[in-house]
Amino acid sequence: MLQTFRPYVRKFPQDGSWLRCALEGAWKPAMSILASIVDAVEAHGRFVERQVARVRNDPKWRDQILKRWRTLRAGASNVTTPTGLKLPRLALPQTNESGEIARYLYGEGLPGEFPFVNGAYPEMYLEGDSAAGISNSKSQIANRKSQIVNPKSKVANRKSEEPTRLFAGLGLADDTNQRFHYLTRQQRSIRLSTAFDGPTLYGLDSDAEGVFGKIGEGGVAIDTVEDMERLYAGFPLGDEHFSVSMTINGPAPVILAMYVAAARRRFGPDTVAKLRGTIQADILKEVQAQNEIIFPLDASLRFLTDMVEFTITHMPRWYPISISGYHIAEAGATPVQQAAYTLSNGFAYVEWFRKRGLDVNQFAPRLSFFLDCGLDIEYLALARVCRKFWAVGMRDVFGANTKGQLFKLHTQTSGRSLIAQEFKNNVTRTAVELMLAYINATNSCHSNSADEPFTTPNEEYVRLAAQAQAILLEESGLFKFMMNALSGSPGMKIVERALEEGILNEFREIDRLGGVRAAIEHRYQRSQIQAAAHRYEQQINDSTRPIIGLNRYRDAGDKAPAVKVIRTPRQKKQLQLDRLMKFKRRHRAETGRALDELSQVVESGGNVFAQLIHTVEHCSLGQITGRLHELVGHYRPSV
Repeated sequence: MLQTFRPYVRKFPQDGSWLRCALEGAWKPAMSILASIVDAVEAHGRFVERQVARVRNDPKWRDQILKRWRTLRAGASNVTTPTGLKLPRLALPQTNESGEIARYLYGEGLPGEFPFVNGAYPEMYLEGDSAAGISNSKSQIANRKSQIVNPKSKVANRKSEEPTRLFAGLGLADDTNQRFHYLTRQQRSIRLSTAFDGPTLYGLDSDAEGVFGKIGEGGVAIDTVEDMERLYAGFPLGDEHFSVSMTINGPAPVILAMYVAAARRRFGPDTVAKLRGTIQADILKEVQAQNEIIFPLDASLRFLTDMVEFTITHMPRWYPISISGYHIAEAGATPVQQAAYTLSNGFAYVEWFRKRGLDVNQFAPRLSFFLDCGLDIEYLALARVCRKFWAVGMRDVFGANTKGQLFKLHTQTSGRSLIAQEFKNNVTRTAVELMLAYINATNSCHSNSADEPFTTPNEEYVRLAAQAQAILLEESGLFKFMMNALSGSPGMKIVERALEEGILNEFREIDRLGGVRAAIEHRYQRSQIQAAAHRYEQQINDSTRPIIGLNRYRDAGDKAPAVKVIRTPRQKKQLQLDRLMKFKRRHRAETGRALDELSQVVESGGNVFAQLIHTVEHCSLGQITGRLHELVGHYRPSV
C-alpha cells in the first residue's frame, strides 16, 4: 500500500552533490560538514515549498498528486476494533488540498518514506491480525526452536518484534542472568539491555585496588569471558528473535570481544555472523557528558573504528555504536542540546569512518541512536525532527542510500525526572514519557522503574515498568490498530519548527568553533550542559518548574519510604574475586603471549578488535586495558 505513491515522490535534486565530491578522499574538518548539514536542511525546506507551489500552480501536476492521494487512501487496509469500529491501518491527513498533500509527502513522508519524520519503518506497532486487532491464538514463544520462554505464557500473535527492551544489571553475572530470565518470561522476542558496574565501565578488574565495595553495584560485574558466558546463559545468542544491548563505552571493544568469544564457545564460530544487538561505544558523548572515557580520544576512536570495520564485515546484524543523547540529557542538557549534540556527534563519526576508508553505505545502516524522553514539551516531536535531519544530511551531504538514511532509535524514559519524594508518582511520570516516545515512533524503548531514586530496581517495580509498555501497546488501542494515529497536530508542527531552528543554531555555533572536535577542546558542549543543568535546578528551587510532591502539592506528613535497597552481599563480591583469581591462574601461561600479540597489532596498525576476540580467551578486562594504557596512555581532558 505504501508503495503506490513512491514513484511520484521525487528525490530532492542533488544540489549538494558538489559537497560530496569535495568531501571524497581527504579528511575535511567537521566545521565544513556541519555547515553543509545546515545548508542541506534549509535547502530541503525550500524544495518542499517549491513542490507545494508547483502543485498549486500546475493543474496537470495537481491532478497527478490528487489521483495518487486517492489511490493511497483507497489502498489502505482496514482493521476492526473490539468495539466494532472500522479504521484504516494508516492515518493520513484529512485534506484534499494539493499543497498540503505535497507538504506532507515531501516534508514529512509516509512512515518508512524519506525524510522519515513519521517513522523509520511502516506499521511498526500494528498487530498482525487485521480482523479484530486482538489474536486468540495460543501460539507461544516456547514453540520456537529456541524454547527460551516460559511455555505457559500466552502472547498476542503479532508479526513484528515488540519494541520493549528490558534493562538489567546487578550483582554478579548469575544475578543479572536470573533477572533477565524473570523479565523475559512473557516476551515474544527477547531484547535485553545490560548495565555494568563501575569497575567494568572503567575497564578495571574486580581485584583492582579500592574497588571491592563497588563490585556489582549499579550494574553487573564482568571481568572475564567466563562471566560473559554466565551473563547470557540459557539464551540463544544467535537466534533471530534474540538481541542484546550493552551500555558501556570506554572498554566497549573488549566487552564486545568477550561476547563474541562467549558465543563462539557455546554455539560455534558460525554463530558470530548471526549475533544481533548493540553496544554503545559512544566516545564523543563520554567526553562531553559522562566521563567514562579511559583512553586518549584519538586512540579511542581508532579502537571504535576497528570494531565498526570488523562488525560490518563479520557481524552484519550488529550495531557497533549507539550514538547517545540520553546521557547528555541526564547530565542536564535541554532537549534541543541533546538533539544537536547527538546529531553533530553522529555526523562527526560518519566523517571519521570515511577517513578510515569505510564505505558509507556499509557502515551507515549499522549506526543506531539513543535518546532520552522527558516531560518537557519538546519531547512531543524531538525524535521526529532528528529523523528528518539525519536523513537529509546522510542523503544530501554524504550520499548515503536509503538504509543509511535511517535514524534507528532506542528511547529511554528520563531518569532525571524520577524523584524520591512520593516516589510512586514516578510510575505516572514514566507512563507519560512512554506515551511521548511512542508518539515519536521510537524503534525500541526502555521504561525506568519508580524506585530507581533509591536503588537498583526490585522485581516489583521493574515488572510494573515493563508492563506499562504492554498496557500502552497491547491493551490500549492507541498504537496497535493504526499507524501514525497521533502525529501531525498543529501543536506538534509548531514544536517541530521551533526545535529545527534551535538545533540549526547549535550546529552553527559548533561550526563557528571549528566543528565537533574543536568544540570539545573549547569545552563548549560540556559548559552548555552544565549551564542548562544549573538553570534546571534553579527552576526547581524557585518553583518555576513544578515537581509534584517536591515543590508543589507536597504531603507535609510524607516520610521516607521503606524501600528495600538492593546491594551485592560481601560474600558474592568475594566470589567474584575468587573466580577472577582462578581464571588468571589457569591462563597465566598464555596471558603474557596473548598481551604481546595484542601489542603487536596495536603498534603495527592492525585491527585491534579482531585480535581482542583471541586475547579475551586468556586475559581479563583489567589485564587488557592495562596493556592498552601502556601502549596509548590514559585520557586527559583538555584545559
